[in-house]
Amino acid sequence: MSASLCETMNETMSEATHWGNDSDDRIKNAVVVLTRLPDYKISALRPPTPLQFYSEDESPSSSDSDMQVEPGDDDSDSDYSVSNNKPNTVRREAPRAQAPRAQAASTSGSNNNNGAEVVAAPSFDPESKVRPNLPEEEVKVDMVVLARRRAMTWKRGKILEIVTKEDGRIKYKVGFEERGKSLVSGHHIAFDQTPTLEQLYIGAPVVVRVQTNNPLYQPGILAELPSRKNHLRFLVFLDDHTPIYVSLPLLHLVCRPLEDVLEGLPDNNHRCFMKRYLKDWPFPHSTQYKAGQTVHVELNGVQTSCEVQEVDCSLIMVEFETNHLEQWIYRGSVRLQQHMARILESNENEGK
Repeated sequence: MSASLCETMNETMSEATHWGNDSDDRIKNAVVVLTRLPDYKISALRPPTPLQFYSEDESPSSSDSDMQVEPGDDDSDSDYSVSNNKPNTVRREAPRAQAPRAQAASTSGSNNNNGAEVVAAPSFDPESKVRPNLPEEEVKVDMVVLARRRAMTWKRGKILEIVTKEDGRIKYKVGFEERGKSLVSGHHIAFDQTPTLEQLYIGAPVVVRVQTNNPLYQPGILAELPSRKNHLRFLVFLDDHTPIYVSLPLLHLVCRPLEDVLEGLPDNNHRCFMKRYLKDWPFPHSTQYKAGQTVHVELNGVQTSCEVQEVDCSLIMVEFETNHLEQWIYRGSVRLQQHMARILESNENEGK
């Protein structure tokens, strides 16, 4: 190492030592200064508020809820399981189509001053049984629809022709996807697309997809709209009196419903039941049941003893003692012995 380089290093070290001891303190101590940000900057740094469907009065954790819905996909194809609030119990397969949760609202968001998205409240009344005053949707040739083939069987097809009869009635010639054609009335075809909540109301005639692998559709009447009490599902009474909870994608609106929707029901007992149900709504007559309770339910025209296996909001699942058949029954059904007597009594009083 050269002498000049050694001298330079010594001078540098000496100068550094001098800086450390110098009274003018050339090396400054670090100082942290905390400055409060304005509120608008703090708000901008917060994460967005998650979307909420429930209002404060309709929280899913409300004590009025009978049971908790198990988490899962909202996929409409997963519609055959029923959840309950009993821990460590085996879940039974229900002999009905049921979606885990209804897609109960389509919301539009806007930003508030804090940058969080605001979700609009549902614009429908879950207790309304008045048909909304909306423009009638057009039915035209080449439109894909669901059409009646038999009393409880509807299939997808395409409108081939719109026929006006001599008396002014309009009929629709439908060619089905599988094969065959039918000439049907407007109340025997339904829109293929999913309806909006604004179009739905208690007593609306609908068609429900009850089978997914080989699509099968059955007609019914809408009996409950999504609410906290039914865990955001739609209750439909099929025309054969079968109750079924479904999600929105499984529903289809009848294109041209009858003025009196009950006129088209094939079974007289079910017609009487629906008449009473719609008249009593929003307080239809029903009875509370609990698992393990013995009840009598009509099966093939005979009142048969069975046991309540599960309670799901407005429905109970019963197991018949004779053949161990399991079925879902509405808690105010005419198939229940005590309610059948009430319906018959009501009919007699109205006939006087």
